[in-house]
Amino acid sequence: MPLCPEFGCHITMNPGYAGRTELPDNLKVLFRPVAMMIPDYGLIAEIMLGAEGFGNAKILSKKMVQLYKLSSEQLSQQDHYDFGMRAVKSVLVMAGTLKRSNPDQNEDAVLIRAMRDANVPKFLEDDLPLFAAIIQDLFPTVQIIDPDYSELLKGITASCSTLGFQPKPEFMEKVIFLFETFNVRFGVMLVGPTGGGKTTCYEVLADVMTSFRNANHPDRTFQVVHQKIFNPKAISMGELYGEVDFVSQEWTDGLASKIMRIASQDQTEEKAWTIFDGPVDAIWIENMNTVLDDNMTLCLSNGQRIKLRPQMRMLFEVNDLSVASPATVSRCGMVYLTAEQLGWVPFFDSWM
Repeated sequence: MPLCPEFGCHITMNPGYAGRTELPDNLKVLFRPVAMMIPDYGLIAEIMLGAEGFGNAKILSKKMVQLYKLSSEQLSQQDHYDFGMRAVKSVLVMAGTLKRSNPDQNEDAVLIRAMRDANVPKFLEDDLPLFAAIIQDLFPTVQIIDPDYSELLKGITASCSTLGFQPKPEFMEKVIFLFETFNVRFGVMLVGPTGGGKTTCYEVLADVMTSFRNANHPDRTFQVVHQKIFNPKAISMGELYGEVDFVSQEWTDGLASKIMRIASQDQTEEKAWTIFDGPVDAIWIENMNTVLDDNMTLCLSNGQRIKLRPQMRMLFEVNDLSVASPATVSRCGMVYLTAEQLGWVPFFDSWM
């Protein structure tokens, strides 16, 4: 088989990577290894903070990198934690948005709020005081003003009573976390055991956003929400993303690609949530990498590319991320819900 001299073949080998198999030795010999080094997070953070309009970018970038380094070392090791480059980038973009909405506020406070809003939703109960202590050590003098969510809380309470749920403060906090995470990430994962209130969490938020829009709320963030829910593990890969018929050579759209194609053609401002309610594994979720990236494009096996709209969101409802690859974890925002926090009383009250 004569090979074209311009033909190049590259393999990314990450040591100890979930969802990938090692290359056999007889193939490994044929490739020239190139060792990669970790990028300078401090420099990247400094440039991005400067571009977002921070005057104090040099000092803030150092503190931010230090925070992520300490967090990865001192907090518990969980499958859904990620303190890598993508996590840093999403916080910087978030900080820029906050800076533009509050140009006169102290820059340290803006960055702390961004780091807190991006990280607190995914932490386990025991890690929260540790994270708060690290922030306190790095920014000892800064006073943080919490955002006012009184109106949203009233809406959540009203929605809970409409839908027959109990407005427990811990649960309402998780709904606000989900709302905040949706504002900064295209893909969001609700992680936690059965009975933690994952389904209820997004149902309540969707109801609040829809009712606010129907009441002509001045904030355009609140829009009517359309949900499409399915289990990706209940069908084959061809039924999920589409496949070519071997006999007729015709392309048939899969369930996910059809839902996303219809949603991407909608020209209104209404929100479209595609909800994957099933376990994440390294096979089907890896095909979502281009969707969850900044370019938000679904690439199908027949060469088609579906460009998704900013009004769309991908929501994954999962029990754990023990078999998900780091690539997937770093691409999604995380909201962690525990059954202990909710307890059994709300279930009993709703049933009664």
